[in-house]
Amino acid sequence: MSAVPTRVLVVDDEPSITEFVSYNLKKEGYDVQIAADGATAVELILENQFDLVVLDVMLPNMDGYEVVRRIRSSTTVPVLFLSARDTELDKVVGLEIGGDDYLAKPFGVRELLARVKALLRRTSQQESDAEKGFEEIIEVSGVHIDEGTHVASHGDDIIDLTPREFELLAALMRHAGKVLSRDQLLRDAWGWEYLVETKTVDTHVKRLRDKLEAAKVDPGLIETVRGYGYRFKVS
Repeated sequence: MSAVPTRVLVVDDEPSITEFVSYNLKKEGYDVQIAADGATAVELILENQFDLVVLDVMLPNMDGYEVVRRIRSSTTVPVLFLSARDTELDKVVGLEIGGDDYLAKPFGVRELLARVKALLRRTSQQESDAEKGFEEIIEVSGVHIDEGTHVASHGDDIIDLTPREFELLAALMRHAGKVLSRDQLLRDAWGWEYLVETKTVDTHVKRLRDKLEAAKVDPGLIETVRGYGYRFKVS
C-alpha cells in the first residue's frame, strides 16, 4: 500500500504566489490545496486534515493572524506565515498568536522547501515522542506543566500563557538548573531555524516573567545569566 501524501494548504490572494508555492510543493510530492481568502481557509482547515498550512498574512476580509486565532482552539496544524512585512515585531506577533514559522517575501524555492520540511520534521518528532510515552509532566519549584495538554499551573491556579510562552517555559523547565543560550532556546522552545534576532527570546522572557508574577509565582525563577542566556532556578 502506498504512503498517504502529505497534505498542504496554501493560502494567498496573489495567484503568482499560490502558483509558485503550489508548483514547487507538488514537485516534492505534496498534496496541495489552495485558498484565496481567510474565511475559506478557516473552513477548509476545520473540515479537513492538513499536515501544514502555508498562510499569507495580508488577506482580504480576514488576515492570516485572525485565521490562526480562529483555528487554534481546534487544531495544532503547523502554520508557516508568508508576509511582505519583515520587521522583528511582525515576526513576534505571528509567532505569539500561534504561528510556527515566518517567511518574508520575496523568498526562494530552497528556503521555502527548507522551512516546510523543518516544520514537518518537528511535527513528526513530536508525534513520535508522544507515542513512545516521553515524559509530558514536569514540576520544578512549585510550577507544574503538562506538555500533553499545554497547561501550566501553580498550586490550584492556572498560569495563562500563549503557546510561545508555554514552549519557552517548558524548555527552561526541562533543563532546570542549567543555563540555556538564546540560540538553544530558539531551537528547543520552538524548534525553529528562523532568521529571527535572538532578542526575540528576551521579549518572550519578559512577558513570561510578567505572567508568572501575575499568577503569584516568583518571576526570579527565570534567571538571566549575563552574556549567555537564561536558567530556570531549582528552589
